[in-house]
Amino acid sequence: MTVFYILLAILIFGFLIFIHEFGHFLTAKLSGVRVNEFSINMGPKLFGWKRGETQYSFRLLPIGGYCAMEGEDQDTGDPRCFVNAAWWKRLIILCAGSFMNLLTGFVVICLLLGFAYGPTQTAKITDVMPGNTVEPQGLRVGDTLYAIDGRRIYMKSDFDLLESRLPTERCELTVLRDGEKLVFQNFDLTRAELTDRNGNTGKYLGMYFEDYEEKTLGSTLKYGLYECVDFTRMVWYGLTDIFTGKAGLKDMGGVVGAVDVMVQGGEAQKTVLDGVIYVLYFGAFLAVNLAVMNMLPIPALDGGRVLFLLINTVFTAITGKKINPKYEGYIHAGAMVLLLGLMVVLLVKDVVMIAQR
Repeated sequence: MTVFYILLAILIFGFLIFIHEFGHFLTAKLSGVRVNEFSINMGPKLFGWKRGETQYSFRLLPIGGYCAMEGEDQDTGDPRCFVNAAWWKRLIILCAGSFMNLLTGFVVICLLLGFAYGPTQTAKITDVMPGNTVEPQGLRVGDTLYAIDGRRIYMKSDFDLLESRLPTERCELTVLRDGEKLVFQNFDLTRAELTDRNGNTGKYLGMYFEDYEEKTLGSTLKYGLYECVDFTRMVWYGLTDIFTGKAGLKDMGGVVGAVDVMVQGGEAQKTVLDGVIYVLYFGAFLAVNLAVMNMLPIPALDGGRVLFLLINTVFTAITGKKINPKYEGYIHAGAMVLLLGLMVVLLVKDVVMIAQR
């Protein structure tokens, strides 16, 4: 089944690239900006066709794609070039790709929640173990965990994620009790040696979470949104770990690494259907990941272009002059070289890792 999951992963990546670039393409067309080429993948062109003013291409290297608009970095004299469009139109065009990725992740998660997964486990405490560590600190059966250190808990999995990120076992814990918020300062989440109702002994907080929300259209949409929030949190935590030195190059992965995770995860499931569901779930995570990463204020990414657009708009409003777009183009071009270099490094790292396994 390895080949099947590899092909499925490649199809998912291809779709995420397509839907991202289609967001740019559609909003550019609706905004009256000339689109010279719409390409899936990069590198040498395998095949393509031209319709109207736009060349549609499918290229060899599955490492991205692009929607090439007239005059993205300089005024070419064409009244329909990108830099001549109203600033708010350019903002919409730049954000549209990430929005489409985010929307894709949300839709896939909602479909999985609606048709593949059971009811969602809430963060309501339904019972406690004898000798638990939370009742002596004021928690009761029926309380719903609401936030840890100000970060919202939407479902049981949020509590697990946020607790794992705590620097110490002590935190500010907020719960809902009879519709009111109660805040427990310096709450101790240290686990104690306890025995659960099945006779298993281990380190537990001593809380049971056995409340599940009934599956409806409303709850599916709600928890689909919450899952997207969790995905965004995980991306943010990953970036934080990189910038603080907790994670390094060995912890980063490129396209090959992501495909490898999808293949291994799919093959680890009991059935092919479960494997497909896992791959689709991971694909939804990648969709949100791409949306967030692409909007970072880094040159060559859409977020970097948005930053320069806002700076130029404010500068023009104050001085009545525009910053020459060619200088921005130089910055984006240099950053793109560095970004492609990083992609090559991650590609080599992932291949070596897989070969040594």
